[in-house]
Amino acid sequence: MAPQDIHRTVGRRSFLALAGGTLIGTLAACSPQAKTAASAEPTGKLPSGAPPPGTKLSIAVRTTRLQLKPAGLEKDLSFEVSQWPNLNAGPDIIQGFRAHSIDLAVNAGIPPIQAHAIGVGAKIVAVQVRNHPSYVFATAPGSDITSVADFRGKKIGFSQGQAQGVVVLRALKQAGLANDDVELVALPSTQFLTALQSKQVDVAPLGEPTVTKYLAQYGKDGARGLKTDVVDLLTVLWAPNEVLNDPAKAAAVRGFIPLWARGLTWAWENSDEWIDTYYVKDQGVSVEDGKRIVASLHKPQFPTNWDKAIAWEQETADLMAEGGFVPKQDVAELFDRRFEGLAAEAVAAQYRETS
Repeated sequence: MAPQDIHRTVGRRSFLALAGGTLIGTLAACSPQAKTAASAEPTGKLPSGAPPPGTKLSIAVRTTRLQLKPAGLEKDLSFEVSQWPNLNAGPDIIQGFRAHSIDLAVNAGIPPIQAHAIGVGAKIVAVQVRNHPSYVFATAPGSDITSVADFRGKKIGFSQGQAQGVVVLRALKQAGLANDDVELVALPSTQFLTALQSKQVDVAPLGEPTVTKYLAQYGKDGARGLKTDVVDLLTVLWAPNEVLNDPAKAAAVRGFIPLWARGLTWAWENSDEWIDTYYVKDQGVSVEDGKRIVASLHKPQFPTNWDKAIAWEQETADLMAEGGFVPKQDVAELFDRRFEGLAAEAVAAQYRETS
């Protein structure tokens, strides 16, 4: 990748401009337009029964795919999964929604804000909360950065449409730095490693298991991981409005939510099997690193009430609007509260957040 392809400073209103030319072209065409019946706001009572025979969903939730069989949940799948796209970056999911190739996906709280900003109708249908940091700021080999205060004047990998972007904005704000005090380099998070390795950015936020693999390779060359207390609170399941307006597919989404939640709790309770299934065989880290990663995690939590999640999402949207990345918006519109509490009801009390 040529330097000019990586080193792009983020500008105002650059909606999803960090996802590559094809995606930019696709999403540039999805400015707000007249709503069809399929894309209208979902309304009406949520279907309570099983979806009718032949109902299919395309689901971009890789962890659940890997959890269903060992957790004994496959038998409870009441519809057909037509495909499990191996995609998780927000811009890719939004493109999948627009192309009608993805019906349900898991992301952080940022992609729904970004989708709303460009007129892509979709709703959050389930929420998991993480009250602990999930990203580490990794520095380029040989960097002299030892704290967030040292970010001033540095090039920071910044993915506007993903959780990592808001982690950067929150960390800067917490350190008393303005966005203009640093150079935000527009990149999808999938290119953070390349940019760090080539020193085309000085620092970028990485999650597990990526940060472990990166530091194992470049720690000897002076790369380091800087932990902060910045929390990326939300993991959400979300779906396009057209899916939620289809009674059969809405029933399938309703049926999937408990399986998603139970799969996550199974992984927590069966960590050795999950380390082997996911971290070792799927993600390519060692057993030892897998154990260390899992030991740093916290048990999954599903809120019985979404008020806290909505407040956090609003604060995040406001932070993005202040930076000129999205227009002001009311994030309450992003949540389909017909599904509220379904994930929490599906798990044991120890996994429910009731505050």
